[in-house]
Amino acid sequence: MDQQYIKEHKIGVPYEGFAEFTRKVAAEGVVLLKNDKNVLPLQKGEKVSLFGRAQINYYRTGTGSGGSVNVLYTSNIVEGLRTKKDVELNENLVSVYEEWIKENPFDDGGRAWAAEPHCQKEMPVTDELAKEAAKHSDKAIVIIGRNAGEDKDNTPGEGSFLLQQEEINTLETVTKYFDKVVVMLNVSNIINMSWAEDERFKDRIQSIIYVWEGGIEGGNAVADVLVGDVTPCGKLTDTIAYQLEDYPSHDNYGDADVNLYREDVYVGYRYFETFAPEKVQYEFGFGLSYTTFETSANAEVIVDKDSQSTIKLQVAVKNTGATYAGKESVQVYVEAPQGKLGQPAKKLVTFAKTKVLAPGEEQNLVIEFKVADLASYDDSGVTGHKSCMVLEAGEYGIYVGSSVRNCVRVAFKTSTGDKTGYVVDELEVVAQLQEALSPIKEFTRMKPGKRLDNGAYELTYEAVPTRSYSMKDRIEKNLPPTYPQTGNKGITLRDVADKKATMEEFIAQLTTAELATIVRGEGMCNVKVTPGTAAAFGGVGDSLFGYGIPLGCAADGPSGIRMEGGYKATQVPIGTLLAATWDAELIEEMYVFEGKELLRNEVDTLLGPGMNIRRHPLNGRNFEYFSEDPIITAKFATAQVKGILAGGSTGTLKHFACNNQEYRRSFVDAVVSERALREIYLKGFEVAVKEGGANSIMTTYNPLNGFWNASNYDLNTTVLRNEWGFNGIVMTDWWAKMNDPIEGGEGTATNTAAMVRSQNDLYMVVANDGAEINTWNDNTVESVKNGSLTIGELQRCAMNICEFLMHAPVFGRKQDFSSSVQFYSPMEKKVEDGEVVNIAKNNQVPMKENGNSIIEAKAGTYLLVGKVRNNKGNEAQSACKLLINGETALVMQVNGTDDKWTLIRLTRVELGDGQYEIGLSGMTDDMKIEHIEFRDIE
Repeated sequence: MDQQYIKEHKIGVPYEGFAEFTRKVAAEGVVLLKNDKNVLPLQKGEKVSLFGRAQINYYRTGTGSGGSVNVLYTSNIVEGLRTKKDVELNENLVSVYEEWIKENPFDDGGRAWAAEPHCQKEMPVTDELAKEAAKHSDKAIVIIGRNAGEDKDNTPGEGSFLLQQEEINTLETVTKYFDKVVVMLNVSNIINMSWAEDERFKDRIQSIIYVWEGGIEGGNAVADVLVGDVTPCGKLTDTIAYQLEDYPSHDNYGDADVNLYREDVYVGYRYFETFAPEKVQYEFGFGLSYTTFETSANAEVIVDKDSQSTIKLQVAVKNTGATYAGKESVQVYVEAPQGKLGQPAKKLVTFAKTKVLAPGEEQNLVIEFKVADLASYDDSGVTGHKSCMVLEAGEYGIYVGSSVRNCVRVAFKTSTGDKTGYVVDELEVVAQLQEALSPIKEFTRMKPGKRLDNGAYELTYEAVPTRSYSMKDRIEKNLPPTYPQTGNKGITLRDVADKKATMEEFIAQLTTAELATIVRGEGMCNVKVTPGTAAAFGGVGDSLFGYGIPLGCAADGPSGIRMEGGYKATQVPIGTLLAATWDAELIEEMYVFEGKELLRNEVDTLLGPGMNIRRHPLNGRNFEYFSEDPIITAKFATAQVKGILAGGSTGTLKHFACNNQEYRRSFVDAVVSERALREIYLKGFEVAVKEGGANSIMTTYNPLNGFWNASNYDLNTTVLRNEWGFNGIVMTDWWAKMNDPIEGGEGTATNTAAMVRSQNDLYMVVANDGAEINTWNDNTVESVKNGSLTIGELQRCAMNICEFLMHAPVFGRKQDFSSSVQFYSPMEKKVEDGEVVNIAKNNQVPMKENGNSIIEAKAGTYLLVGKVRNNKGNEAQSACKLLINGETALVMQVNGTDDKWTLIRLTRVELGDGQYEIGLSGMTDDMKIEHIEFRDIE
């Protein structure tokens, strides 16, 4: 795209009204954990002192591809509170922090990949400073900040999961001089909360509030909550245990090679409520309000014409407070009979949220769910129905309330009187499936034993069933047909869309080389699509484009559109906060704006939502995800996808599946039972496909039960397409590995034949302009020649890609790359003094880190090639702008090269006779560019 086109089409211009809507969402996701003596909200006329640098250096998002959005502004907490005229900030204290921050600037790690620290250096708070602040303030707010992200897990120590000593010192000093203290957590994920029980200051901290990371309008949203313009209504979507070691996954998390998911379906609250309720500090679903609510409910069973049973709940919610209006979430749980499978003590079934209720106002909600939703998967045959979703016999208790512990059992109205639950008289088979994705490694998993006096269950273990079928037979029996290759018959993809030809007739025209080309995406920062985005895919070769296959554009990520090079977009709150709203309808409405912004920026799929289960608190990418619970995950992923579709673009579900740690993420094998996969780790994806209409999915870096997910046949074909009916594209994560879908073995980035066989359609990514010439030297064509991959399998992936593109926004856009070479006029005024590089004599122009180079050129067309390096591993990402006469020529992207110099093809430019100024903008510390070579191609 040239700069004129970018300006005319408002590329990099945030969508109007989007930021304002995110402010509403950011406020509703705030979770109030403690509010003794109603210290919040701040009252009219009160004076408040802010402690902690996050009041100014507000964290709006996590790091990595999921958070790298260039924004017009970020509202911080100080700025937000300054707009509230009824309260008074201690501006003297703010000034102290502002001056200290000038001397101790925010450490962003040089904007290098995964280099930003988990926390920032904090200003020491002296007794004199706190004492003076207390003289002029009624209340103190101590703000604690944390961050993590892609390729950078949290750590168990101080300054990450634990408070750093300076933060403890601040709490101790501030609580010494202030009677009313609020602790605010501007964090991407839950942290250890043991300090809240610390005898030194626990009684003097009256309020604790998680404000998370609220995106572009986060600071304003926080201020809205602090002064009571918005009553907090967020709820936890993770359990906060007393210690990190209390989490059931802890002993099997963080390994370099293998993580055994021994907790099985007992993830998060499902474990704690079943086996260890005493280890919980704040339960799942918990969150306070400035007001109070009263909830009552009853249930009935409705049987439809197809004999499908639905449980219908009538729920009345009343605001019983006298002062503040507010919203309340209604959470529905089931206590299933233990049966032979074993069950968590409670499982979330569904949820809803009220409107804003004025004091004394009541709302009646109708909440329905299918009885089939209560079924569990039998992966061992212990019920007599292996590979089936079953309802075991017994009574299913339904609970309604505001958290997993603050809920009451609902009575069922029947013709013979009230009953205490839904009764299944004998086992019912809800769905007959087939064994898939089962582990090949033997291990044991948790299972409840006898019930103890305290209501919890004895923790026992049982052997996990291992694979009992032949993957070779499964693949060979389900090979797709091969359509005889006809050569070019003049059929275009538009003809298929207009029903003048079939997709099969169209794809039959493609040669083997063309089929191998279309399964390669190019990137990052491909100059033919929106600048600074993640990938171009589809018509990546001249012949493919000639068939009318458009060039689609994919862009990161879950928190908004990532466009390297400074192009602006709207940054939404992190996934943690979105889910904490417990309001899927609100999030769907917000993502309609996201869809419209994607459409404006000519992005055909956003690489999000991120929707992995938050198995352990230390996962660096937890901020992108929603919850430890699969139903929360399912509802919010579905909301995002539906919203984006309604706005005009598409979302890509990721990471499919079990991307639960960043350390060694391309190598560590997730070893998981089939039951846990189906009930926990795949459930969100399933619902987003079936109910949300998702048509794009990204697989993970890691292997699952021995098979890298980018080439996992059961994942991408057996379950996703054959069971769920998915109709769309599957892409790899960037520079992923694959291994043989039958034999397993080591993973490599060039085994695209395994990817194609498994029906992961797109390899993301090879170098720009590299798909057609196979710059990565992958094995696709070679595998066709040796018979280990069929033409039909390649054609199947090509059809998936073309079908997606026919229904993507790009199919309605005009694309013309015939005149894509940008002309640049020489500088009007020549440089007489200084060093000028005559590229006719020396075409390698040295690039200066803190300055520009001047070149003398003859009129002609030049191919620009850069000699670059990045000191990180292959998955690291860095970018900068290449400027010609101060104008952006392109956004250069360099992934990690392990500090080795490499050449990358950049772009073509047309120059006239004269001098040009060549420069770089936005270089990150991990990126070096030795020279730009101007190759005369005329």
